[in-house]
Amino acid sequence: MIRSFEGQEPEIHEDAYVDPSAVVIGAVTVEADASVWPNVTLRGDHGRIRLAEGANVQDNAVVHEGVEIGPYATVGHTAIVHAAEVRERALVGMGATVLDRSVVGERAMVGANSLLTEDTEVEANALYAGVPAEFITEVEDSRWASAGDRYVELSRRHLERSVRLDGRDR
Repeated sequence: MIRSFEGQEPEIHEDAYVDPSAVVIGAVTVEADASVWPNVTLRGDHGRIRLAEGANVQDNAVVHEGVEIGPYATVGHTAIVHAAEVRERALVGMGATVLDRSVVGERAMVGANSLLTEDTEVEANALYAGVPAEFITEVEDSRWASAGDRYVELSRRHLERSVRLDGRDR
């Protein structure tokens, strides 16, 4: 479902993929080659949400209140990002939570099921994990930094091959 809220319309690039089961509300921008997967909620009713080129937000994730997801960044399944920034090619792992005013640096990673508390800055190329999340190690050339590229390709395949069983256009 894609809908406006108080005069704010989502802006979705024609080359972006938004699954029909996703909910995209209000002040949300989804740039070219970005992807929004099944059951994701992007709720731009209290601050703008921007998914930069090639960013992907995976199944059942929730993004709310003034969020910036950088180019080719990944927000994993069931993750929550609230009023925070995830920079270029960073990864928020499955089930992780990133809270207000936090920043996940370029090519950094927040481990699965971790809690990044308010005002935490994850340096570029760092892995943070745990509850609360703390620095674990530096990561260089992680295969996860290219997850955005893989999701761009997958989203293109979905755009080309998806057929709705109810016969309506996507």
